[in-house]
Amino acid sequence: MARYELYYWPSVQGRGEFIRLAFEDAGVPYVDVARLAPPRGGVPALLRLLRGPPGTRAPFAPPFLKVGPLVIAQTANILQYLAPRLGLIGRGEPERLFAHQLQLTIADVVQEVHCTHHPISGTLYYEDQRAEARRCAQHFTSERLPKFLGYFEKVLGPEGKRRGLVGRAFSYVDLSMFQLLVGLEYAFPRAFARRTRTIPRLLDLRNAVARRPRVAAYLASPRRLPFSEEGIFRHYPELDEAS
Repeated sequence: MARYELYYWPSVQGRGEFIRLAFEDAGVPYVDVARLAPPRGGVPALLRLLRGPPGTRAPFAPPFLKVGPLVIAQTANILQYLAPRLGLIGRGEPERLFAHQLQLTIADVVQEVHCTHHPISGTLYYEDQRAEARRCAQHFTSERLPKFLGYFEKVLGPEGKRRGLVGRAFSYVDLSMFQLLVGLEYAFPRAFARRTRTIPRLLDLRNAVARRPRVAAYLASPRRLPFSEEGIFRHYPELDEAS
């Protein structure tokens, strides 16, 4: 079996959590390198690969996955590589392409969520862009959030037609949708609650993923890091919709 080494920041869920969920659901061992003690692990081990010499295929930013000599970056790209190896996608090309399309759309939502608390620059503190963040978050919760959720609900279609977003079989995209939904609910509890009546199938999917035996065990374990105001999904009450 290939040795899978995941490189991501050790104290936050972030984009790395989408990859962790795939490994955990599949029951496939992996090494969360940055959460190991130095010198074998920790942030220094992550930075060594990130700062590869000129002319190499060093990634721009984490998360990235190392499998032997192969280094793969970008969450959707990593999941596209892993899914057939973990049994989380079918064999057909149309199915795989549609799954990747959905995963890239999820990545779009994640980026817009990040922009609600860092609308000017990721190098500035939230406190340095609070006014701009409020304006950005207001547009996200009132316009973009319902548009994205409505799209994914439409993809699921009428009850009984699909088991998951890609089709009748469970896929890695369903795991990613679970993470997106619980992240949105943490970051924008009031705005999310107002949309729940319009997304019954998505909520059913979220609950079904949480009940999967390996996912449930992972969520109850110390391996599952909590949400915090250091990650992508951050709860700042002033960025949520007014009650």
